[in-house]
Amino acid sequence: MELRTLMVRAADTAIAVVQGVGPATLDRPTPCPSYDVRGLAGHMAGWMTDRARGAATKQTVEGAPDESRDVTASPGWADRFADGVRGAAEAWSSPAAWEGTSSLSGAMRMPAEVLGGMMFAELLLHGWDLAAATGQKFALDDDLARALFDQVSSMAGMAREYGAFGPEVEVPASASFTDRALGLAGRDPGWAP
Repeated sequence: MELRTLMVRAADTAIAVVQGVGPATLDRPTPCPSYDVRGLAGHMAGWMTDRARGAATKQTVEGAPDESRDVTASPGWADRFADGVRGAAEAWSSPAAWEGTSSLSGAMRMPAEVLGGMMFAELLLHGWDLAAATGQKFALDDDLARALFDQVSSMAGMAREYGAFGPEVEVPASASFTDRALGLAGRDPGWAP
């Protein structure tokens, strides 16, 4: 199954988790050592909304986002995130988005199919990160789980090399595709704050 056909479902999964983040959970740690819940929400809003849509439409948003800005301080932040991520996912649903090269910041161009795959994986991995940190349920349907595992398998080496993933966490071969993807991405599927 092509990832482009799953982008909106991946976005909806992440959106549901973000909309379940309550004010009392914003200072909790996440499985991403550099981010608490507030910081991870800012990271996701910075990279997975306008920038991701721009990468899909080949209209790059130049520069890196300001991740020091607290996006959760503004009323309606989760709804704005939902609108931005849904727009990006819809843009990545077009076959043209996956052609040629593109960039998330203008600093480095790469094959669009690599960026689209990164967007897909990041939506679901960071969706899981936030769900684990805030005590929410996170369940993927079979298509999303298999596609996540396949995508993480294809990018894990490069992601570890660039520091995006931590060391692989061993999980049983009989584990679910979601748990196996989490392990490959350097996450312990049993993590809790």
